[in-house]
Amino acid sequence: MVLAQPAQAQSILRDAETESLLHDMTAPLVTAAGLSPSDVRVVLVNDDSINAFVAGGQIVYVHSGTLQAAKTANEVQGVIAHELGHITGGHVTLAGRGYQEATGITILSMVLGLAAMAAGAGEAGAGLLAAGQQAAVGKYLSFSRQQEASTDAAGVKYLNGAGISGKGYLNFFKTMQQLEYRYGITRKVEYMLSHPVSSERIAAISESLQASPAWNKPLNQDWEERFKRVQAKLDGYLLPPAQALQKYPESNQTIYAHYARAYAYHRGGFPEKADAEADALVQAKPTDPYFLEIKGQILLEAGKPTEALAPLRAATEGSRTNPLIATTFGHALIATEDKANYDEAKKVLRIAVARDDQNPFAWQQLGTVYDRMGDPARAALATAERASMMGDARTAAISAGYAMGGIPQNTPDWIRAQDISMTSQHALEDGKKKRR
Repeated sequence: MVLAQPAQAQSILRDAETESLLHDMTAPLVTAAGLSPSDVRVVLVNDDSINAFVAGGQIVYVHSGTLQAAKTANEVQGVIAHELGHITGGHVTLAGRGYQEATGITILSMVLGLAAMAAGAGEAGAGLLAAGQQAAVGKYLSFSRQQEASTDAAGVKYLNGAGISGKGYLNFFKTMQQLEYRYGITRKVEYMLSHPVSSERIAAISESLQASPAWNKPLNQDWEERFKRVQAKLDGYLLPPAQALQKYPESNQTIYAHYARAYAYHRGGFPEKADAEADALVQAKPTDPYFLEIKGQILLEAGKPTEALAPLRAATEGSRTNPLIATTFGHALIATEDKANYDEAKKVLRIAVARDDQNPFAWQQLGTVYDRMGDPARAALATAERASMMGDARTAAISAGYAMGGIPQNTPDWIRAQDISMTSQHALEDGKKKRR
């Protein structure tokens, strides 16, 4: 489990197990929406609030707090079904990038005059706007509420079309309704909301959901079991260690508790306890790639890369070379500082970036192993790839130029370096024009 910082400075949480679950439980909904599961991504944002949104393209962003607060995987499916409605409806484009960069289910960002409302002056919040501005914003918010209502209906359609119960969808809106009560959001201030109040949304979708043959269909137990594991992992990784250990005390000997404590102890600086929890996981399921992954990660980050190789190699093989797990394995191979391991590291990391080229750490590690193997040109190409992905056009251009000078012309790596060089030069020129 790692945090990545892409160009737009959005804190993204990358985890092989979580991404696999989100892909599997989303695929039927994506198909029902008339989209391709290979084109739609669900990205986890490191944020403890309950929220999900789309911001262009076919990517659904879900806050980690949404997964941690959900009672079932089915609730998260309802959230994602809704967001797919924003994608198919083209709502980001319609909203206009100059005014709103993202659209989706939100909780605390629903109210325009939130500060005034918090002080008990909801009407005063709108009164802060000039008359002309108030009319314009009011019209926009009305349009936004109409979009949300149509997207709610789309979510119902996709759930029913996929044969997935909509009970979780309804339960999620009931959770939102309770939060609205807590913050004093009622129909009296609906003109200040970008979304309809949840009571209206519940009334609008209940009949269609309950009429579906899927309404009383049992939940997919494989997804629900995997979801509980993911929740425990997220709690152990994201909650303050003391809070995670309080939630999962030593008396709790379930798999979920071992999982949460392994991460909590690891983050809290108790490597021996973390290792013991990881051992308990591996003992329970010796071939589970994600349990082997955390075992290897704990050893690697405790300064024991050679000991980490066996569990990480098994995790990589058991996950069919999942690129995130393979990257950790490649990192461990390099960290041994044993030249005999470098060739394997290069092979593993090349596979990792081929399957997932949006992993900056993988590119960094690939560049490191190329450098240690005496191939500075391809090390520079890896640096160019990473810089390009991170939005650092200057570094990308310089590194790509250096790579082109040392890689045989017209080979695949040389052509890729040329592409990065040209794209980065254009980006630099465009940046200069905008600054004039």
